[in-house]
Amino acid sequence: MEPLMAVVIGILYATAIYMMLRRSIVKLVIGLMLLSNAANLLIFTSAGMTRGAPPLIPEGASEPLGQVADPLPQALVLTAIVIAFGVLSFAVVLIRRAYEIVKADDLDKMKDTDT
Repeated sequence: MEPLMAVVIGILYATAIYMMLRRSIVKLVIGLMLLSNAANLLIFTSAGMTRGAPPLIPEGASEPLGQVADPLPQALVLTAIVIAFGVLSFAVVLIRRAYEIVKADDLDKMKDTDT
């Protein structure tokens, strides 16, 4: 399963970088979304893709019994999802305001208004 996920993550990263290098600002936002999703999948895959029980320790035991899931990657991905949503919403508001001023979707046309 890990080699397949590595290929999927690589394709997501490549697509995100390609979209972020396009001239359209909407494609830039789509690339930003793909980049955050690829990073989340990378964290999950690097932690291991094995199924396990919840990471709970039974009463009276000093360690979990049997195979358990690692809660750290899950917490990291949950935090990354919230941060990515905040960055994406800020980018959408910023892009909307820039579009209202410049009346163009092309990044090269937006560059002409810097002076």
